[in-house]
Amino acid sequence: MKLTSMLALVAGACFAADRGPYQVLENVEFSHSPVTLKLDAHIPPGNGPFPAVILVHGGGWTNGTKTANFVVPLFEPLNSTGYSWFTIDYRLAPQHPYPAAVEDVEKAIAFVKQHAKEYKVNPGKIALMGESAGGHLVNLVGARNRPPADVAAVVSFYGPIDMVRFSKRFQDKPPEAGMKTFFGISDWSETAIARLREASPATYLGRQTPPFLFIQGTADTAVPYEQATLAVELFKEKKIPYDLITVQDGIHGVINWEKESKFQGYKTEMIRWLHKKLGEPRQ
Repeated sequence: MKLTSMLALVAGACFAADRGPYQVLENVEFSHSPVTLKLDAHIPPGNGPFPAVILVHGGGWTNGTKTANFVVPLFEPLNSTGYSWFTIDYRLAPQHPYPAAVEDVEKAIAFVKQHAKEYKVNPGKIALMGESAGGHLVNLVGARNRPPADVAAVVSFYGPIDMVRFSKRFQDKPPEAGMKTFFGISDWSETAIARLREASPATYLGRQTPPFLFIQGTADTAVPYEQATLAVELFKEKKIPYDLITVQDGIHGVINWEKESKFQGYKTEMIRWLHKKLGEPRQ
């Protein structure tokens, strides 16, 4: 990163911090059917409207909440953007298999747009951000980018891009619990592979897909780094804007990256990317 870019980034982060504390609205209901789902809204001081980020937690499609410890490390960087931002719950398998969680992410986007004035949001400058299973969900929703759940950018932390390729390393044994209960598959038959292809972000990449930022550790064994390099190939082929932040020797999970400072450089790079794609926050 150039020194001028670094200085601009630091100045932007300081600006966000100097503007005063965020207002946090907890447990805002954004969906009532078929179950009640809630989000937490983090609203910066100032008049806005501001760009916004909607954060989607991981947990293997079966676990996790909007404030789970494995997503909390992203809260401070999001505050540093100076943007409005939201962390959401969604329906989990096995009670709610695919595509329930996908629908919930789309409902959250539509809700934020509908309440844009209330949350000081510029509805045309919303980014989706997700990690792990949440990365898969934002990859899928972002790849399709269907109004009114369309977004301007996506940040994917170690989210699978091609579920068929992702599953090949498991196909010498039955599907693991998360994939089995979320995707509703019990084997690797043609029917099961077709189901995975339907739920694969790679299937939907096209002109409607917004810019993506992929953030991936090279030592990740849960979602191999190969998924990030595959994403780069696919985005190049489709001529979709993308960037990749490689976390050298990083294993799975930002919560694990918190243990060593050498893994945390992604934070400033991510903020810089968001400011480049969505703009600097303004009073």
